[in-house]
Order: sequence, then C-alpha cells, then structure tokens
Amino acid sequence: MSNVVLELKDVDVFYGDFQALFKVSFKVEEGMTFAFIGANGGGKSTLLRTIAGLQRPSSGHVLFHGEPVDQFPAHKRVGMGIALVPEGRRVFPSLTVRENLVIGAYGGRKGDWNIESVTELFPLLKPLMKRQASSLSGGEQQALAIGRALMSNPELLLLDEVSLGLAPVVIKRIYEAMVLLVGSGHTILVVEQDVQHVLTVADYVACFLEGKVALEGKPADLTSEAITAAYFGM
Repeated sequence: MSNVVLELKDVDVFYGDFQALFKVSFKVEEGMTFAFIGANGGGKSTLLRTIAGLQRPSSGHVLFHGEPVDQFPAHKRVGMGIALVPEGRRVFPSLTVRENLVIGAYGGRKGDWNIESVTELFPLLKPLMKRQASSLSGGEQQALAIGRALMSNPELLLLDEVSLGLAPVVIKRIYEAMVLLVGSGHTILVVEQDVQHVLTVADYVACFLEGKVALEGKPADLTSEAITAAYFGM
C-alpha cells in the first residue's frame, strides 16, 4: 500500500486579480523525488509557496498525510515536517554560517539533523562556520540554505530553483546530496529550469505552463520532444 505524503486537490491560487495556478492536483508518495519543470512564470514557485504555507489557495486543498493543512501558517507547517529552500537562497547575510544553521532548528522538531550531520552532507561548510553568510559564494550559500532547512528535521523538502546561477561542479554536488537525502528517507519536491539535470534524479515529473500541468509522467515515459512541446506550449 502506497504512503501518500502530500496531495493537492484542485488548487487555485491568485495574486490579486491574476490567477497563478489553475485546478492543480497531484499526489506525492513517501521517498519520491517529484520534479516540477517549466519556463519562468509557469507557476512552479507559487506551487511550492502554497505547499509551504506562504501563499493561500483561493480554492482546493493541500493535504499532508491525508489531513488538510490549508489553515496552518508556514511556521506551523515547518513543525509538521515541511521545509522550503526558497529561490535565491535567502540566507541571513549578517549572521554566521553556524547562526544560520541554528536558526533552522528553532522549531525543536526531533530528528537526525544537526550541525554535525549537515556538515557531513556538505563538507564545504565545515571550515566556514564563523564566516558571515554574505561573504559566501553562490554554491556555499545554496549548501547553507539546504542545510538550514534540514536543521528543522523535515520529512518533506521543497527545493526552489536549486541550481540557478551555480557552476556545473556545484550543481553536481547539490544533486548528489539530493540522492543521499532521498536514500535517508526524505521526500523531495524540486522546482527546476535545468531539465536535463533534474530528469536524472526525478521519479516523476510535471511540466507547468501558465499555471496548469501541461505534461506529467515518469521521466522514462516522456520523450524529449513531448517535454519541449509542453515546456514552450507548442
């Protein structure tokens, strides 16, 4: 019997008069890497923000382990085991690496993640503990942002544009970390414009176009032609 961690049912999201998501529905099973691809403005980041509690659906429901979480604000969802790594990393620039990580654990949720286990996953952070986050490279900041989210001991990890603006060698490290995270029992939703990279790790993929799912399926079942057509609305 499958264990559905997350389910969206007919979710509509508006920004004022502008509709960003249209009747989005899908299920995510435990231990899955579910990738959302599509061009800018497709609604991918809005989707993650809605799951994290930063954006409210105007209709439809977000369910976590079968229970609606629509009424819960973002900090409550972190306590339930949902963590977002936002686009642009959003580390606290004036704080040190260690302080950024400690803030991630503020909810007190029990689990295996602490500063030691985060630096095992991302060894590049170990010598940087006393450095201000503002002085880090893009790749170091991305590792810190993921590490900070892990410090909340999440069950469901939401990654928004994790490879954006990073060097290929750093992207490779980030994706290797994703594989390790799924292997240790996490469920991952990842928003990505770099289609080729994400298809190598995804169990399931959905392509967004203008707020709707234009194509979905297992990567092995989707041709590059179908993905390109869905991506560009051809």
